[in-house]
Amino acid sequence: MPLFGTDGVRGLANGLLTAELALHLAQATAVVLGQGRSAEARKAEGRRLTAVVARDPRVSGEFLAAAVSAGLASSGVDVLDAGVIPTPATAFLIADRDADFGVMVSASHNPAPDNGIKIFARGGTKLPDIVERRIERALEGQRLQPTGADVGRIRRFADAEDRYVLHLLGSLPHRLDGIHVVLDCAHGAAAGVSPETFKDAGATVTVIGADPDGLNINDGVGSTHLDVLAETVVRLGADVGIAHDGDADRCLAVDAQGNVVDGDQIMAILAVAMKERGTLVDDTLVATVMSNLGLHRAMEAHGIRVLQTGVGDRYVLEAMNEGGYSLGGEQSGHVIMSDFATTGDGLLTGLHVVAEMARQGKTLAELASLMTVYPQVLVNVRGVDRDGVDDEGVQAAVAASTAELGDSGRVLLRASGTEPLVRVMVEAASEDVARAHADRLADVVRERLAL
Repeated sequence: MPLFGTDGVRGLANGLLTAELALHLAQATAVVLGQGRSAEARKAEGRRLTAVVARDPRVSGEFLAAAVSAGLASSGVDVLDAGVIPTPATAFLIADRDADFGVMVSASHNPAPDNGIKIFARGGTKLPDIVERRIERALEGQRLQPTGADVGRIRRFADAEDRYVLHLLGSLPHRLDGIHVVLDCAHGAAAGVSPETFKDAGATVTVIGADPDGLNINDGVGSTHLDVLAETVVRLGADVGIAHDGDADRCLAVDAQGNVVDGDQIMAILAVAMKERGTLVDDTLVATVMSNLGLHRAMEAHGIRVLQTGVGDRYVLEAMNEGGYSLGGEQSGHVIMSDFATTGDGLLTGLHVVAEMARQGKTLAELASLMTVYPQVLVNVRGVDRDGVDDEGVQAAVAASTAELGDSGRVLLRASGTEPLVRVMVEAASEDVARAHADRLADVVRERLAL
């Protein structure tokens, strides 16, 4: 099995992900990323390679980030230790400091026992698959072992948070004065920086999920557990709730009535606002095949094209980079605003959503109403041949459901990349209709593709 998954290397800390692996992975990264044209030019100029290293607050991040820093320094790379900051802050700071690359130690929305290592290239961009494979191969190769003055130094990146906050504030089209925001920081990497930024932008802020102890990250709070946020918003009579995940690269919202506003609705709000300002490149929004049919209908009504990609923010990013597009994301709340970020940024997204409320003088419910959310039913069919989705009988059933739903629904079958599993997703005008079609298709998949 490859070491790198869809978002770096992730696993149980001190299980799969040991200090030894983190050390060797850092050393292999130094070998591979220290060989590029820009890196060689820096060496020729007598400049040392530099990397930004950061983490989320989970307890295992302390020894894993230390191991990463040790591996880089032992390879002759100077380390800027940014401490606990969000993943998108790490990506921004790599570009801002013109570092050669960077490493974020985080398992995002996973529970505290897990952890992960995300590697960013120069400019704060995610590594392409081919470079990740080169790093995996370099784990078995010769390491860099400079001595004396050539070993790397590890220094505290003292103004990391300040640089990131100023960047976020500088991106805003409107201040947030008069808006009461409840922030759920998931006991994660946003706990320190998000409340400060929203307050500096003018919002009245109530904070929950901002007491990380290393063990409570994502525990009943954050973007994967919105009940507490919704209850708090309604109880306090706040205008809006914003939820981050553990490393703050995603954002979901709650309106004043406690209703969830997901990533599709957030993208719809931002896309229409950006088109009005002339900043939505080619009037195009990039979204995955899992985005709701309602998003497509809403964008069509506003003259905005939706470019679809495979599932995963890396595929959204690839399409955005290829076409030079300015907005994209996922239903899960990974929203990428490429004018200001190279990856999904939950703080940036939340700030811009609230800024639209303030600019237009509308509630979040009013803004979100531009999109009708179609009921979406997902059935995971296990124990089947995931490579058989093109089976004639399966495709005939899909065609029949698609024809019956017409313009009022949509069918999508996706094979798992790692398990003997096929995902059946159906959208329709009512949940009962969506459920009936999804269950019918799931039965066909079980019958035709049984192992």
